[in-house]
Amino acid sequence: MPSTGKKTKKAMVIRTSKAARADLQFPVGRIHRLLRRGHYAQRIGIGAAVYLAAVLEYLSAEILELAGNAARTNGRIRVMPRHIQLAVRNDEELNKLFASVTIAGGGVLPNILAQLLPKRSSEVPSAGKEAALSQEKSSNN
Repeated sequence: MPSTGKKTKKAMVIRTSKAARADLQFPVGRIHRLLRRGHYAQRIGIGAAVYLAAVLEYLSAEILELAGNAARTNGRIRVMPRHIQLAVRNDEELNKLFASVTIAGGGVLPNILAQLLPKRSSEVPSAGKEAALSQEKSSNN
């Protein structure tokens, strides 16, 4: 068909994801889809997916920050499951949240009973006491 002479310009629409609109890194659209398909409720609002994505992003950032600090403390550059385990178990709130979670390859926290550690004595040993007393007596004379 020939055109009528009118030239219409369609506005270029730049597609932005729901995550970009919410300024999040986690995929809001995917979380929304999974919530709908999981049959948690008859209807799931988009706000619920945005909120859940924000919570997941915050928890991940918190755990990764603490795990990065644990890795740096151990002289490592790469974060390993052991560092995540140390980060989670040394943080009171995260430990409570992940109390029933087993982290594969995480190992256990170092915990040695105080009774098993060698005793630190601030006193001079008994043989040393006698020597110190004899030196003190000789210096007084």
